Amino acid sequence: MVPDGMGLAEVTAARIFRFGSAGPSLALETLPVIGLQRTHSADSTVTDSAAAASAWAMGEKFTNGEISCHSAADPRCRHQAPTILEMAQAAGKSTGLVVTSVISDATPAAFAAHVHSRRCAAEIVRQYLEESRVDVILGGGLGRKGDFCPAYPVSFEWPDKRAALVELATEKGYARVIDKSSLNQAIKENKPKILGMFEQNGKDRGKTAELFRIDAFLGYPEKEPTLAEMTAAALTLLERNRKGFFLLVEGSRIDWNNHANDLRGQIAEVLAFDEAVKTVLEWVEAEPARKEATLILIAPDHGTGGFAITGPEGRLAQAGEIIDGAWAGKGHNATDTLLRSQGPGSQKLAKTLDNTDLYKVMAEILGY
Repeated sequence: MVPDGMGLAEVTAARIFRFGSAGPSLALETLPVIGLQRTHSADSTVTDSAAAASAWAMGEKFTNGEISCHSAADPRCRHQAPTILEMAQAAGKSTGLVVTSVISDATPAAFAAHVHSRRCAAEIVRQYLEESRVDVILGGGLGRKGDFCPAYPVSFEWPDKRAALVELATEKGYARVIDKSSLNQAIKENKPKILGMFEQNGKDRGKTAELFRIDAFLGYPEKEPTLAEMTAAALTLLERNRKGFFLLVEGSRIDWNNHANDLRGQIAEVLAFDEAVKTVLEWVEAEPARKEATLILIAPDHGTGGFAITGPEGRLAQAGEIIDGAWAGKGHNATDTLLRSQGPGSQKLAKTLDNTDLYKVMAEILGY
């Protein structure tokens, strides 16, 4: 589970808003095993999401912008090793991607595609559907990307990329869902493969901000599922495979709000992510066998914005209060990120690790 761009101060700010300074912990803070992660990429002290997620997915360092592909040696990415998701698929497990960004964004892309640039949105989604064959894909639409990658002629030459991808999904047996109602119906009908591109007012601009239905944050489109609801749907669908599953869940817009130095939005997104974590923890606790067999790993890919809490001083903040804060900038940073985990293999994460080491732990659990 990836809270994109989230540092430790963001967790504190969200907890104070929810419970007050002296209140209990968030769900994500209850995972018992804690470690640290170094995040540099192959060519930069400060990573981007593409290189960071590729390190998790492949166990190797990549150049910023690359999606699970060493493009200098293989410009069209035809001869790359499989990602951890593709390895799970090959082992007979089900797979899923659940995000609050566009579905082709860098983090999900690195687990199920191999392209030289994160900007190749149409090609990324084509590979999800046709090559990696991800079972459950839930997030935003295609966005405004996808027109920059002539190295991949099939997807590049589609005149209407979004329409072509919807047609391809249908051809490959995916049930397309467009809102909460159709998602719930697909679950009832036990659809084997689902593609959800949730778009506000029919505009293909990616999923709207989570906002978590908190009174302080207005405007959530009720017809769209929250991150927690998408996560619950994915768990219901994927657990039907007795061989198990691999699921990526990303709170994508924590990063976006940090880039914008938007504290209110940041808090809302962290709380939305925390609800998704709570959903997973409740699912695991419902059956002892699940708890014994399931590794839950929370790993921010990098920090963004350099946020710090500066107040209030001289009193305790109350629930519902926006704390005082300051930002170091609007870009990513190279500060180590905090890992939290539980389940099989988690004790190997209780130290300072490189981001490539997470792949090794996951691969061992898969039996590789």
